[in-house]
Amino acid sequence: MGNDHSQIPGLEIDERVVEVSDFWSQQSATVQDGEHVTKLSLFSSDLFFNDPFWVPQTPLKKFSKNLMIYRHPSIVRYVSSWQKACKFYLAVEEVIPLSHIIAHMSTMEICLGLYSILKALCFLHETAHSSHNNLCLASIFVTKDSSWKLGGMEYLCPYKTLTAEYLQKSKNYRYNKAVDTNEDKNLLHSNERMDFVDVFAFCTLVGELIKSKHDNEVPYLASFKAFCTQAVQEPRIVQRPRLRNLLEHDFFNHTFIKIYSFLIELPLKSDNEKTEFFAGLKEELQILDEKLVVSQLGRLLVSRMVLLNKIARNCLLPYVMIPKKDGNDALFSEELFKLHIAPKLLNVFRVRDAEIRILLLKYFPHFMHCFSQNELQCHILPELLVAIKDTNNDLVSATLHTLAELVPILGADIVIGGKRAKLFNDGKPKNHHSFSSKKSITIHQNVQKAEDLPLQLENVLIHTSELENSNSDLPERPRPDGEEGETSTDEVEQSGEEDAIDDNDNWEDWDNEQMSQADINNQDIQDSQTSEKSKSPINEKDGLSSSNYRSKKILDITELDIKNQTKRHMEQNEIDFFEDMEPVIKKENKFLINQKDYAFSSKLSAKNEDEHGDGWGDEWD
Repeated sequence: MGNDHSQIPGLEIDERVVEVSDFWSQQSATVQDGEHVTKLSLFSSDLFFNDPFWVPQTPLKKFSKNLMIYRHPSIVRYVSSWQKACKFYLAVEEVIPLSHIIAHMSTMEICLGLYSILKALCFLHETAHSSHNNLCLASIFVTKDSSWKLGGMEYLCPYKTLTAEYLQKSKNYRYNKAVDTNEDKNLLHSNERMDFVDVFAFCTLVGELIKSKHDNEVPYLASFKAFCTQAVQEPRIVQRPRLRNLLEHDFFNHTFIKIYSFLIELPLKSDNEKTEFFAGLKEELQILDEKLVVSQLGRLLVSRMVLLNKIARNCLLPYVMIPKKDGNDALFSEELFKLHIAPKLLNVFRVRDAEIRILLLKYFPHFMHCFSQNELQCHILPELLVAIKDTNNDLVSATLHTLAELVPILGADIVIGGKRAKLFNDGKPKNHHSFSSKKSITIHQNVQKAEDLPLQLENVLIHTSELENSNSDLPERPRPDGEEGETSTDEVEQSGEEDAIDDNDNWEDWDNEQMSQADINNQDIQDSQTSEKSKSPINEKDGLSSSNYRSKKILDITELDIKNQTKRHMEQNEIDFFEDMEPVIKKENKFLINQKDYAFSSKLSAKNEDEHGDGWGDEWD
């Protein structure tokens, strides 16, 4: 993207025009790179100008060239440039003209903006040895995080080309109020002061921006306005302050500006300076206005250099990464946190640094509610799923804890993906006391529990056996040694077997007696069922007749054979649903073959001619 004449792939240009100047028009644009969308500002102009001053290069081409050469945090960042048809295009970071929002900015925001522009001018003069030559409101842009950036570089030139002829030719195009009427005379002393053009323009800009501001809004505001007014009115350029003198004024050295300046220049500070700075930063920020701090310093407080500093992790970040809630000592309210800090943290999640990611996950439960569900699902969750595949065990462990925090918000289907099934049951006991007594009685009367059914059937079976045992006239059979059955049912079955063996002579009488005894038993069982219905909650529809569970008398020992029982049970009570499926195997017709005696002959066979019926005798030897 840094090469000239290389169009950005995937660029989409908004048709709405943001700003129109004498030389170009500004529009918004976006670049789709996979799932990430980058917003840019696009300047476009004609390829040719009829004015002789712009014959070598058009204003936009010169602007583009100078942005490529001079790089500074307070100068508009160059992205790409290309020409298409009869148009030339310049793509830069997303910015808007300062003139669009200056009316809504506070005095402190203007102070910070002027400080940034002054730092850029110091860089151009002290490091690049170049002069901007057209510092004004139209040459300043503002980023989305309220940072001021210096633009309008079409008049910039090195010191060696800063001549009276150049200033005279460009005078008609530059901002009139920022042009010193004595430029030609001052140029004679240019060997001593080459910054006189930009010093005059900067002091003029200060007067325009803060002339209507109250002196008590920012410390040393009144003295700085007087200082700039005096510099503009000074006819001798050697008596005017240098850019460095302006930067050292008390207006740019109060507490807020010092904090802002230190955070910007953090990579240049020593470890001792960083330790001293972060140790007392929290107390200094609490004194300042909360909205001003979060809007101007929020992006710097969660920058990479701050997140990696050990002192900042212990003394500052616990109060920055957690929104103010329930009277804690956090610096920012939840509303301001969502507006300024959360968007910065969303971008930090894309940083593939283990230490930074672990730090974010440490405080994630405290600020995750500041993100929308779409941000959690589309931006944060994909980054977390990447982290669980890392070889760092601490990172994987912290990521899994964070995924667990997301399950109640996004749902397990989204967090873990794939198909799920119910593999565990809820085995906790149910609390029946929560129902009313009337409702509980109704439930017990109409619903039959499966676990109570075997107990009730067993009671009916035992009761039947006791009736049969009490009404029987047969003598009691003594129990054999080693008998394991102890129920009355076993005794009835044993008595039945004894009757079948011993009373063969009185079979018909016994049968009649047994039939009468069965009638008595059936009557008693019916009476017992009638009495049990009034006590038992079993419904008549769901209950089973107790007559089906009468004790069975075994008359033959073969009835105990499981094969006979199964076969008889299936023949009497069950329907064989597989009867039609049983294969039919037909026997094939048998053909009888006449058997004949086939004589076996062989040359090796010896014929025994002494065949007789006697075997070996006693005297075989």
